[in-house]
Amino acid sequence: MERDYTEERRRMVDQQIRARGVRSARVAAAMLDVPRHLFVPPGLQGAAYGDHPLPIGSGQTISQPYIVAVMTELLAVEAGDRILEIGAGSGYQAAILGRLAAEVWTIERLPELADLAERNLAGIGAENVHVVTADGTLGLPEHAPYDGIIVTAATPSVPQPLFDQLADGGRLVAPVGSRGLQYLMCYTRKGDEIVPASWGAVCFVPLIGEHGWEE
Repeated sequence: MERDYTEERRRMVDQQIRARGVRSARVAAAMLDVPRHLFVPPGLQGAAYGDHPLPIGSGQTISQPYIVAVMTELLAVEAGDRILEIGAGSGYQAAILGRLAAEVWTIERLPELADLAERNLAGIGAENVHVVTADGTLGLPEHAPYDGIIVTAATPSVPQPLFDQLADGGRLVAPVGSRGLQYLMCYTRKGDEIVPASWGAVCFVPLIGEHGWEE
């Protein structure tokens, strides 16, 4: 019989997310709803609700639950929004976004992880989340503009194609800095102006691509 992790999810949201100041009831509800243990390797399911990132293979990680919640809250997703994610990983962040937005496109450069994300998302019935295998630093212009763009890997600066694909009034959330340390930034487009705000220091795996880091 498959283990039920409902109580672990509740503790995760109460102790790791709400207790640290994430206030969005919609974000909390999404994180209560999405079974995080299905987005980690089978041998790590017992650790899925811990306060830390976990390896998912191919040198990549699933982010700490608190950071997922913070980035999602900064994005301020509304029910009718169209969202672009750069860095699908195993699909967990996209699954959270899929509970909040109308449509989500998530780009993964590694085919093996794109396949994993697609399987995981199909497994929870996330029909409004679409996985694309491509260079995420180029965005996905065919579905632009996006009400929100979230980058889940460290970038030396925000790729210009992503700013170009952000709708007026939209937000872009990304960890920006060196390979070893970044600041979590939230940018808001106001007409032709991009207004930045910094949340604090974070550490992500590097964003590889034409407008990111070299492999």
